[in-house]
Parts: sequence; C-alpha cells; structure tokens
Amino acid sequence: MNQPRRPKATAIHSASRFVFSVPDLAVAEKYFSAFGLRVEVAADRLRLYTHFSPHCWGQIFQAGSRKKLAYLTLGAYAADLEALRAQVLAQGHALVSPHPMAEDTSGFWVRDPDSNLLQITVTEKVTPNEKTPALGPVYKANPIAVPIGPMRGELPQVHPLRMSHLLMFSTDVPRSIDFYERALGLRLSDKSADIIAFMHGAHSSDHHLLAFAKSNGPGLHHTSWAVDRLDQVGLGMDQMMAAGYTSGWGVGRHVIGSNYFYYVQDPWGSFTEYSFDIDFVGADTNWPVQDYPPENSLYLWGPSVPDDFIVNREVEAEPA
Repeated sequence: MNQPRRPKATAIHSASRFVFSVPDLAVAEKYFSAFGLRVEVAADRLRLYTHFSPHCWGQIFQAGSRKKLAYLTLGAYAADLEALRAQVLAQGHALVSPHPMAEDTSGFWVRDPDSNLLQITVTEKVTPNEKTPALGPVYKANPIAVPIGPMRGELPQVHPLRMSHLLMFSTDVPRSIDFYERALGLRLSDKSADIIAFMHGAHSSDHHLLAFAKSNGPGLHHTSWAVDRLDQVGLGMDQMMAAGYTSGWGVGRHVIGSNYFYYVQDPWGSFTEYSFDIDFVGADTNWPVQDYPPENSLYLWGPSVPDDFIVNREVEAEPA
C-alpha cells in the first residue's frame, strides 16, 4: 500500500468519518440519496457511502430537535497512533470516553478546544495521494461523428467520488489552528484574518482536509464531495433543485483552494458541496501560507453569498 509520509511529521492522514444526529432519519435518507450518495438504512442509523467505494464516510442517528455534530473520526497510520496519543497528552489535552453511539470505539478520544469530540484511530488513508485528474466536458458523437454535448435526459445521476473535506464552526479560529496543528499534525494552508482557516494533511491531501469558520459555537457547516468534471457541479445543482432542494450557493469558483463549487442547503440549514478541481498539497510540498483579505476569502466568481451562509444552526440564536 502506498503510504506517503512527510518526514518527522506525527500527524493524522485523513478525515475518515463524520457522525451527527438529526430529528428525522427519513428526511436525511431522502436528502443524501438525492445528493448522489449510497445510503444504507440500519436499525438505529444511516450509513453514507459513495457508489465507488466500500468506505463509510458518515453516519447519522436520530436525536434532538436540530442537527448536531456528534464526533469525527480522524485516521492515522498504525505506526503513528501511539506517538499521536503521546503528542496529544504532551499538549495538555485529556483523553475522554467514546461517544455512546459509536460502533467502533478503537484508538483514543479527545475533545478539541470547542468540545468537538474526536476519535483518533487507525484507518485506511482516504485522502488523495496525488492530484486527481480533472476530466473535461462530456461529449457524444452526432450522426457525422462530430463531438457534441449530450442530451439532458441521457445523463445519469451525479455520484460524488469521495469526501474532500469538512468545514467546522469555531469560537476561536486561531485557537483551533493551534490545536489541530500541535496536537494532531495538520498544517495551515491559508486563512483570512481570524475569520476562516484551511488546514491540509501533512501526509498529502486536498488543499484543505479540515477548515474552520468563526461562529458563536461549535458545529458542522458543510461536508464537501469531489466530482470529476465541472459539468457535474452544475448537473448536481440541477439534480438537487429537481428533488426540491432549491436553496444553495453557486455555481462559482473559490479563490482559496481554487475549486469550482455548488453548495446545497440541507434540511437542517447547513450545506453539502459538490466540488471540482481543488488544489492538492503533496507530502513533499511546503505550501506557502497566505492571509487573504476578506473579499477574497470565499469566492473568485459566482452569485452573491447568501445572507445565511455562515449561520450556525447547531447553536441557539443569540439574543437580539
């Protein structure tokens, strides 16, 4: 197995799984199936897969009156697990008990400065080891063998290839950077003041594996899913609108990370992103960190950012 490594880096290699709760599992099943994931229904939870891999990217269980992040599973190489545990303890962080809904309680568990629960355990590396090839538009041949665009009705449902990254809310973005860098070995890619920050995996990953946006409490803002051509970003938008999910942002292109995007607003007020052609940071690359002005922190082109795009629906609204 190819295991790219940054020399002398004690670090996680993947954001392997997210787990959250929602008030109604049937609503979640409908939404993620429409998005193009394979949804497995179990007795007490949903499991989310792509159609191209047996890896379970997410689990959802039913609880409460709003969506709530339960925990993240962050993957490490077997040879690094004990060194990571020692590194976390050396930074003054206490180990904690697993989440009561966790099916797998392996590795060790810790809370970040916003009390997000993290499982650090040995998993396969599901972040990319090289830049994913960017495919061009889909064509078909007309009767005289001229390449032309396909018919709308001929295209299959958009199915994302893999999860690219997660963006989490943070009450103190610099503090989050410090924790994930010093305790878990992530590296800062880029940021904008203390408003938003993007971190990549030391052992190679997309431009960001985890990102943090300033808020009044913790929560999960969005999960991002890679597709293999720009057409699929727009087709994904149409696919979700046809399914009744008409609120979102895009199509557009980011400055930070460079990827093309469409964000669908989910039934709980957060987002799920179709992403194409994001920057890649190899294990031998020292990425030049930049501090972008706020006007460049979200997008290069596209429609205006919705007013509620950075609203954290997982916390109570602040008093007026």
